[in-house]
Amino acid sequence: MSTPAVPGSSGLFTGFTKLCKGLAVVLIGGHILVQVFPAAVNYLALIPSRTIPFAWNLLTAGYVEQSVSGVVVSTVGLLFVGKLLEPIWGSREFLKFIFIVNFLTSLCVFITAIALYYITQEEIYLYFPVSGFYGILAGFLVGIKQIIPDQELPVLKLRAKWLPSLAVFVSIAVCFWTTGAATYLPTIIFGAYISWIYLRYWQRKPEAKLKGDPSDDFAFSTFFPELLRPVIDPVASVFHRLLCGRSESPNNAEDYTAGGTPLPGSDPIEASRRRERGARALEERLAAERLAAARSAQESGRDATDSV
Repeated sequence: MSTPAVPGSSGLFTGFTKLCKGLAVVLIGGHILVQVFPAAVNYLALIPSRTIPFAWNLLTAGYVEQSVSGVVVSTVGLLFVGKLLEPIWGSREFLKFIFIVNFLTSLCVFITAIALYYITQEEIYLYFPVSGFYGILAGFLVGIKQIIPDQELPVLKLRAKWLPSLAVFVSIAVCFWTTGAATYLPTIIFGAYISWIYLRYWQRKPEAKLKGDPSDDFAFSTFFPELLRPVIDPVASVFHRLLCGRSESPNNAEDYTAGGTPLPGSDPIEASRRRERGARALEERLAAERLAAARSAQESGRDATDSV
């Protein structure tokens, strides 16, 4: 999918897509709703004991933020990451990604809560309301890892490919200091993992007539430091065969071959092109934002001169 041109007038706080703005309104509206009508949490948030009669909370829980900080982080993350991912994926694929990752993340959290209840007999796992956009935000970071893995973030001095791993690690670390943060941890972990499964095996690419991203640079072990990869790879291959019924090839994606001939887009060249498109889109946006800032400074200088 070709990357659309970025308007030269786009600035840091402009260029947000209509879809992201609409989803941001949904997040803000959901937060206001549960603040005005607190009982709405019982019907919109994921409460495992109520999911069987109220199955829709598997869909609605991801769009309900119960705290002000949560709705701010989710809205900002959606707008800024969305204006990078949506032009590359397309609006339809971007919305599909959000819908699938949100639903499957909620489903995994529900199953985990039920399992923990039967293991520990602690009823808190059945009645604690879980909601929030964090699973999808973690999924966005996985999307960034796929598109621009080698792009270095100027503030963190960190490559983009480590963002999902860093988010999960920080979430685990915070749980040791704040007990309330533990409620978000399963959502973040499952959101990152489900999004990787979707992008790795399910995402359709019309230009390549292929599903998924079989490149070695997007293997599950790449989320871990190189020291751990010899241990992670055999475990990941077991889950790979269980979930997909395929065997992993160390050098080429045999899953995406027919009669020994690679299918279109299944080689590393397609993955490299995808990363180049992502890096080019990011560079264009940064250049456009710098240009807009320079023009704004020049106009301010002219206004000051004219007033004198």
